[in-house]
Amino acid sequence: MKRKYKILLSLLSGLLLSAGWPERGFPFLLFVGFVPLLVVEYEQWKNRETNHSSGMLPYIALSVSSWVLLTTWWVYISTPVGIIATVMVNTSLIGGALFLFHVTHRRLSASLSYLALLGYMLTAEFIHLRWDLNFPWLNLGNGFAAYPKWIQWYEYTGIFGGSLWILLVNILLFFFVRDRIILKICSRKIGIRMASTIVLIIAPILISVFMYNHYTEKISPVDVVVVQPNIDPYNEQYEVDPVLITDRMLSQAAAKSDSMTDFAVFPESAVQEYVFEDQIEHSPSVARMRKFNSRYKNMNIISGISSRKIFEPGEALSLSARKFSDADRYYDSYNTALFIAHDSTLQKYHKSKLTPGVELMPYLNLFPFLKKFAIDLGGTTGSLGVNPDQTPFIISENLKIAPVICYESVYGEFLNRFIINGANCIFVITNDGWWGNTPGHRQHMLFSVLRAVETRRSIARSANTGISCFINQRGDISQRTAYWVPATIREKINSNDKITFYVKYGDYIGRIFMLVAAVSALLTISASFRKKKIF
Repeated sequence: MKRKYKILLSLLSGLLLSAGWPERGFPFLLFVGFVPLLVVEYEQWKNRETNHSSGMLPYIALSVSSWVLLTTWWVYISTPVGIIATVMVNTSLIGGALFLFHVTHRRLSASLSYLALLGYMLTAEFIHLRWDLNFPWLNLGNGFAAYPKWIQWYEYTGIFGGSLWILLVNILLFFFVRDRIILKICSRKIGIRMASTIVLIIAPILISVFMYNHYTEKISPVDVVVVQPNIDPYNEQYEVDPVLITDRMLSQAAAKSDSMTDFAVFPESAVQEYVFEDQIEHSPSVARMRKFNSRYKNMNIISGISSRKIFEPGEALSLSARKFSDADRYYDSYNTALFIAHDSTLQKYHKSKLTPGVELMPYLNLFPFLKKFAIDLGGTTGSLGVNPDQTPFIISENLKIAPVICYESVYGEFLNRFIINGANCIFVITNDGWWGNTPGHRQHMLFSVLRAVETRRSIARSANTGISCFINQRGDISQRTAYWVPATIREKINSNDKITFYVKYGDYIGRIFMLVAAVSALLTISASFRKKKIF
């Protein structure tokens, strides 16, 4: 195959994968997205005596980088440096997994090699959920977020089930292309394999639709008012008097609240007074929220706030600790969810899955000088302090709320900890205005659909700018607000105390295939030393 055709096929893979991504993509394209690149890899493997393994790298880089760029280009709006880092990190991690497969393919049999491909790719996704450079936006299972009727079985597998589904179908379709089109083989075996592939695509969807139609929520209503204040994060949120912003949000909430309302939910960083946590009682905005609570019989408030904690003399400092410029004392800054109960008692939760480069400078223990390179998007920047555990807000003996802040809603197993600790509902508070009216805020909202299905928890989502909505336990979205429009919505959502299989066992599929990847890598190394193919 000529080099220009390999380039075109590599680029085609990137185009197909990006065209399959939510919200406006068609996810069936994900089932064929890797096929053109696998054809290129096969051509490189077929001529392995004359082609060095590194010859596959440019094709992988072109395919993956085009997918990443076309899917996440909107990161550029908030930070040009961010999109460069996004492309580089994702191309390195995902591309590295694909390159390892190519190396393994040159040393092991075909059957083991394509099993290794599953291991390497799912290991890359597992890593992307956990390391300091985390950006699991492109984990393949996310691609079905706009089609919850297809993926009700995520309550058993999480998104790794979707990733495995996509990869298996791609491999089987590649086998058909290789045998029927490239090698021009006609046999009953190929027809049976193609029929099996079709079943593999359709059967999970049919099972999911059955689950969707037969899932019934237990009636356990929680009456929630969600406020979308629509404050410009670039030109208004950090410049206008914080008290005026609080008064505006409370006025919006009042328009939909009454004596039956249980919660008013305000977005991430709604309170911008930068209070120290031992002085929250003195915050004018918090005082106004307490006064608002007192007007209603059952009202509780959950709101984002930027808070700080001063370390006492002799207290162990965190890696994120900052020094006061005018004193020999240290403090931590937090992106905080604040719960103001009807009786005025307070509970706090600090965001723990931080945005790399903005709220988290990677590997500060190894590279402490990186602190000064944090990207400034307004508000608190640099590495923030985190919560030691995912502790829900305790409302009563039978009701606990998971306060999920922005980026945290992308992480399935992380969010499971709230559920294991007793959360019956999920409230997502976020500020998605950094990316403008682009696919970014729509994709972010849809990832909450995945969390609803995985945990079977109803979700109330409050976005400063972006999309506010309610999501039921099947993943259905209701009262979705428009972008860049102030809005207040109210709905009764059902709490749930059942624990799903996925909540109990987490990303077990990722862990299994990490073992597959490790064994494959060891066999590849062993075969390299022995200079002959294994099995």
